[in-house]
Amino acid sequence: MKDISKKIKPLQDRVLIREHVDEKEKQTSSGIIIPITVDEEKNGKRGEVMAVGPGRTEDGKTIMPVVKVGNKVIFQWGDRISVDGEEYYLVKESEILAIIK
Repeated sequence: MKDISKKIKPLQDRVLIREHVDEKEKQTSSGIIIPITVDEEKNGKRGEVMAVGPGRTEDGKTIMPVVKVGNKVIFQWGDRISVDGEEYYLVKESEILAIIK
């Protein structure tokens, strides 16, 4: 894998995430197929943190992001970008709902 942090450096409290795509549709016991997008809207998207900005400034102090490169996270939304044919999301740290342990 390429080192994406050499091509894109998020600013402030932005985080670059490579989405983890689970291509499986879910099927209920009655046979109804639920598309992936329905599950994402309810539970958020999952991905891996690829790069993290230096933090935002508030009252003259820098507040460092909590997430780190390599963390697996659940996030709501962000700006979808393409770099060298790969898709990423650029999100504010506040759009990250959880770190997956």
